[in-house]
Order: sequence, then structure tokens, then C-alpha cells
Amino acid sequence: MEHDGYVTHEGCDHIFFVGFLGAGKSTLARNLGRLYRRTYVDTDRMAERLLRKTVRECFEQDGESAFRDAETRVLEQLRAEKSLLVSCGGGIVERDGNCALMHEMGVVVFLDGDLSDSLRQMQHPEKRPDLGICDVEELYWRRRPLFKHAADYVIDIRDKSFLEVAEVAGNLLWEEGLI
Repeated sequence: MEHDGYVTHEGCDHIFFVGFLGAGKSTLARNLGRLYRRTYVDTDRMAERLLRKTVRECFEQDGESAFRDAETRVLEQLRAEKSLLVSCGGGIVERDGNCALMHEMGVVVFLDGDLSDSLRQMQHPEKRPDLGICDVEELYWRRRPLFKHAADYVIDIRDKSFLEVAEVAGNLLWEEGLI
């Protein structure tokens, strides 16, 4: 259905962006939201509000499992919303249930890049609790197949500027009637 020149859908039709730390999920979702007049949310920020502490504080004080529980609660809260662009934390795919929830509510877009690209793009690595609990390379290779398995769409971000990634993502989502 079209309304004021923009596509609107019935029911829950979120677009979830997944990928490794530093892949540009938040920046892409925020900028596509502005361009296509859709609300953008970040699951890490929502979990922080729910827990009343930062991701890092949760990992340190309560453990990773407590944070993953909060991520699941955040996803469940999104059922009441419509047409969101959702930037997901890098570890959201660690739980099969989270992937099922995302597919129930919309489509999953994997921003696929190399580890070296992610590390170069990553701002404030000291705020990334995942990096403190295990080897970053091991984390990348453990999560990469999980991202691929969860994905409805894969966007290769290697050797692309942010503007190029945004153009590819916008075109793909527009052509598929998702945005």
C-alpha cells in the first residue's frame, strides 16, 4: 500500500540489520530511516534502557547471559511496533530464539565484511564487552556463519564506502518492496 509516496505494510514489517562489530549497522539504519521516513532503533541502546546500565556494565556485573536475556526481551517488545529499521547488537544471533523472533517480525539483512574492515571502522573498542571476553578473531569466525544462517539478504560491504553500502542497501530494500 502506498501512502504519501511511501510504501506502508500491514502487520509487523521490521528490517533487522545484523553483522559483526563495526560493520556500520547503526549508521546504515539511522540514515536509511531518515531517507525513507522510517523509525530507527538500536537493540543495544534499548537493552541498556531496560537494564538501566550500559552493555559493558551488564557484562561485567551480571554476565553475558543476562545481557542476551535483555536482548530477547527487547525483540519481544518490538512486536508491538511497525515498520522499524533495527540495528542489532553483534551477538544477537547467538540465540536461535532471537533469530526466530526477527524472522517472525520481518527480514534480516547481514552486512558482511572482513574482520580487518570491522576493526578499522570500530569506534570506541573499549566499550565493546564482547572483545574483552574472548579473542576477536575467534568471535568473528564463530558468529559469521550465524549471521549468514539468519540472513534473508546479504550485503557485501568489503571495499565499499559507507555511501556505497547505503546505496546498495536502499536499492535492494526498495526493489524488494520492503521500504
